Amino acid sequence: MSILVFVETDEGKVKKSSLEAVSYAAAMGDEVIALAFGTVDSAELAATGKNGANKVLHVSDSKLDQGNIQAYATGIAAAMESTGSSILVLAKSSLGDPVSARVAIKVGASLASNVTSLPDTSDGFKVTRSIYTGKAFANVSLNGDKKIIAIKKNAVDLKEDGGDAAVEAFSPEIPDSDFGVTITSQEKATGDVLLPEADIVVSGGRGLKGPENWGMIEELAKLLGAATGCSKPVSDVGWRPHHEHVGQTGVKVSPTLYVAVGISGAIQHLAGVNSSKVIVVINKDAEAPFFKAADYGIAGDAFEVVPKLIEALKSAN
Repeated sequence: MSILVFVETDEGKVKKSSLEAVSYAAAMGDEVIALAFGTVDSAELAATGKNGANKVLHVSDSKLDQGNIQAYATGIAAAMESTGSSILVLAKSSLGDPVSARVAIKVGASLASNVTSLPDTSDGFKVTRSIYTGKAFANVSLNGDKKIIAIKKNAVDLKEDGGDAAVEAFSPEIPDSDFGVTITSQEKATGDVLLPEADIVVSGGRGLKGPENWGMIEELAKLLGAATGCSKPVSDVGWRPHHEHVGQTGVKVSPTLYVAVGISGAIQHLAGVNSSKVIVVINKDAEAPFFKAADYGIAGDAFEVVPKLIEALKSAN
């Protein structure tokens, strides 16, 4: 049996979250077939073999360079039928969510999203998924003959010891009606590392006192190879752009390391970061709520602590 994995790309590169989906599928022990849409270099697709893909199907139509939800769903459903795959794995994302829902309807599949662990097949087919913004877990049985698993970022370790995968052209029949909506433009967040894909995030809050003090946050982030974020009050007053707002009503992140500087830790902010593997909090208020959720905390003035961290990182390099 083969497992199909829908891989997302951005500017010709496969997203890290999709590589994690490939590794997740490989850990299930069956043949892994990746599926990609749009203009992507064959070498980039072949490299998914290092993460566990045995083969890659490439729908190279340039009309699919942008995330056309309906067209992608049609193509994925066709690939599941063509390959005989009864399981689809993909990353939970702003694109993966609507695509997986449409594929589930098209093929009559059971769907579980925000999955955090490999399936338990000892008695049926069960997965564990994160619920209530990471505060609890639910064990879910997928009883359909076909199953769709949308995995949470950092759900599994990224496999990187495989060889190149074979890349094959795939041309599913996608009706013109699937292109009824045209994406005329896209406004993307800017920065060296983008929040949704970041493995490390450094965020600042009102404790930084003003936008003129953000230089040390950006410098720390650059040294760590991290994305920059902020709390909602910071974006509301215009100190930082709204696409950097991390929290329940902003971007929800699941990095390996989340560093919060001058953020008190309101419940709305915690809801967007509590899936982080390690949380480090820097705040001069030792009673700040964020310390209760932190793995490591520094009770000190950010204007003293952060420069010392920067100096230490520079010395280490």
